[in-house]
Amino acid sequence: MSAEPTATPDPYDRPPSPWLRHSDRLWAAAVFAGTVVLTVMAFPPYHAPEFAFAFAAPATFWAYRRPSFRLYAGTVFAAQAVAWAILLGWLGHVTWAGPILLGPVVGGWIGIWYLAAWWTIPRMAGRPTPVRLAAMLGLAAAWVILEWTRTWVLGGFPWLPLAASQWRTESVLQVAAYTGAGGVSFVLVAVNVAFAAYLNRLLFEGPAVERRRNRRLLRDEPDIHADEPRDWGFRRRSQEFLLALFLLLACLCLFLVEVQPLSRPSFAVPFARVGFVQPDIPQSLKWDPNEAPGIVAILSRETLAAGGSRPDIILWPEASAPVSVKDDPVMRGIAERLATRVQAPLLVGSVAFEGGAGSERWYNAAMLVTPERGLARNYYAKRKLVPFGEYVPLRPLLGWLSKFVPIPDDATPGTDSDPLVVGLRDNAAALGPLICYEDIFPQLARASALAGSDALVVLTNDAWYGEGAAAYQHAAHSVLRAVETRRPVLRCGNGGWSGWIDEFGGVRPIVEGGTVYFRGERVLGVVRDSRWIGKNSFYVEHGDWFVAACAGLVLFGVAMISAGSPLSGRART
Repeated sequence: MSAEPTATPDPYDRPPSPWLRHSDRLWAAAVFAGTVVLTVMAFPPYHAPEFAFAFAAPATFWAYRRPSFRLYAGTVFAAQAVAWAILLGWLGHVTWAGPILLGPVVGGWIGIWYLAAWWTIPRMAGRPTPVRLAAMLGLAAAWVILEWTRTWVLGGFPWLPLAASQWRTESVLQVAAYTGAGGVSFVLVAVNVAFAAYLNRLLFEGPAVERRRNRRLLRDEPDIHADEPRDWGFRRRSQEFLLALFLLLACLCLFLVEVQPLSRPSFAVPFARVGFVQPDIPQSLKWDPNEAPGIVAILSRETLAAGGSRPDIILWPEASAPVSVKDDPVMRGIAERLATRVQAPLLVGSVAFEGGAGSERWYNAAMLVTPERGLARNYYAKRKLVPFGEYVPLRPLLGWLSKFVPIPDDATPGTDSDPLVVGLRDNAAALGPLICYEDIFPQLARASALAGSDALVVLTNDAWYGEGAAAYQHAAHSVLRAVETRRPVLRCGNGGWSGWIDEFGGVRPIVEGGTVYFRGERVLGVVRDSRWIGKNSFYVEHGDWFVAACAGLVLFGVAMISAGSPLSGRART
């Protein structure tokens, strides 16, 4: 009696692999880790701006796999919260709760964009090229709008827009002179979406069809893809990626046309010899009245040392004087004598008081002291105040919270963007001050440029935040303001990153002694590009027009992908 033949096991009738059983969790873990690492490393103080071209690619690529909303949202929001808590870790020097509270807030706000990607990306797959390109540009535009809202929501905290990751990459930055920094962010996000689209097309669209065809042939099922080409070489090309390359090429063309000619001596004309005094006063001593004589001695010593190089002007950082230069006769006399001895004007950061008893107001100010006339009557008052540093927001509700600056009352914001006009050795210059974190707000720098400033001057005190990332991240914003306004930016800090930046975002020599965190002074020769003297950039003239254009792109993209979308009107799988 013959044995019955043994049935051949079906190769497809096997238990799923561990990867398939846990694929959702593995995807989430990989996207979380990749997003955190790429986001953090793209920004200063790390020197990996290339990561900004791929920071959102993992989450965007994952969206093609149509994960559940809960898993996707939880993953991207957690990744953003962790990444921004790390990026803002320097706040821990002021208050331990800073990065823990503010990091998730900023990360959560940015996470809204990823939800837009979750909705959009699956609706791009398999659609005609115009639809996919419209969706890609709509996502890039949505990022720009989200960054713009950070300049005013809850008082505004536009720290580290995506464009800041490219602060040392002049070839990408020049579009900001036309669009503002949002144009740089637009290009970077477009490249991220294009990377994800290319990987999906390469790894899943063509090969996936081939695998399905082979399985049907093994099962003697009809080949529904028989009429499709088997050569996927051309079909693997991603039109999204080609459009992203075009945008990058446009940035490079602007760089070649506008920046390269600066190397010609005829375009670079002397502007001023600027002395930068970096006193490096620790915050634990800065507001101690007993330390005032020592602080004055440091400022005097470094100022006289800078004066030996015959500068046209000497800068002191934000609130560098231990008492008000305007209101304290002794401090005023010291500043005026120093200006006379070095025979150069001083632009000093100091507190200023106005009004009488019971109605006194204080301002964070920049004051001009000249050898000829002493302290100038007019001064610049900081327009954008630091929450919980210079005032308590929503004081009726949050009045029980204290400021970390030991001055009891709230500061009063200034309203005037007019520059301070100073006579140099060979000419006169209009300097537009920006105090502390005012340079992270493009609208303030633009207003100063419109008011006639020849150069922007940032007086700051990043010593609050230790010797970590804060000074470098802050300096990155000054680079963006230089490109947007086509004005040189002179930065003078109390404890780190003093120097100057040219009209094209080129970081020129800075004040350092083996590190940017040191006490000292340096005199640097600042030049201007003659093509931009007395002229405004397109962005300065027209403002945030690009934000409005991005709103139109978002609406157009939504309309395109909603019309006839294969996911319209039915549940997601």
